[in-house]
Amino acid sequence: MVLLAADGVAIEAVHEPADFDADVTHDAAGRVPVTVVAHGFTGSAGRPHVRRAAAVFRRYGAVITFSFRGHGASGGRSTVGDREVLDLAAAVAWARRLGHRTVWTVGFSMGGSVVLRHAALYPAAGPDAQASGHADAQSPSLADAQGSASADGHGSGLAEPHGPAHTDAVVAVSAPARWYYRGTAAMRRLHWVVTRPLGRAVGRYGLHTRIHTSDWDPVPLDPAEAAARIAPTPLLLVHGDRDPYFPLDHPRALATAAGPQADLWLEPGMGHAENAADEALLARIADWAARRAPGG
Repeated sequence: MVLLAADGVAIEAVHEPADFDADVTHDAAGRVPVTVVAHGFTGSAGRPHVRRAAAVFRRYGAVITFSFRGHGASGGRSTVGDREVLDLAAAVAWARRLGHRTVWTVGFSMGGSVVLRHAALYPAAGPDAQASGHADAQSPSLADAQGSASADGHGSGLAEPHGPAHTDAVVAVSAPARWYYRGTAAMRRLHWVVTRPLGRAVGRYGLHTRIHTSDWDPVPLDPAEAAARIAPTPLLLVHGDRDPYFPLDHPRALATAAGPQADLWLEPGMGHAENAADEALLARIADWAARRAPGG
């Protein structure tokens, strides 16, 4: 399936039904929940570690995997977490158009920062959401979406041209708490890939990731600031104590910003993102979402 993000970028997406051999919980109308998986930088819907996660999540409901812009068969170029929120919103809206009443998002690394911003910027409709507002004044991509909202008659906040795009629960795995972090060798290498012409060539031909040449201007909402806006949506933060990219001050900062509504799991011996998440951890994540998501 090809989805269109709010800014017109084509997004590769795959919907898979629940594993019929599993004991999946249905709602009163017989509908199953769906997990929308947001991969990390240089990943895609077809990467083995993403497929492994999808296979585990299918024991708990349907699964949507997709490739962020600049990755896999999707169009556009990666903005490393900025406009990617529009890609996730398109996937969540598609899940709801397919009839899934309960949707939860699970993001890894870059995808973890995206699911945090998405949950902050696309709250469920209702008096609280209307009162708090959810426009990201710092992001050019979301300013574009704001204009689309006015044109399409959807009111204030982000555009939802394909239907409601809110999530019912959020899981961020190995997510950063702040932008421009260079405190580890792994992140210094990543910044070289993203910011230097030779690095972007390595990204395109070596990592199969097409990276935008422009800097963020303005800078999108900080992940910790986004975490502070997610309540009352349930939030789970998962981080390994051997993560080579982001040390433990990142998940702790996200948990502090999110407040008591967030659960924090610090995983002994775990490295980074979907590559380091074993099947037992993925099953625990899905079980948490099934218990915490409204209707789950």
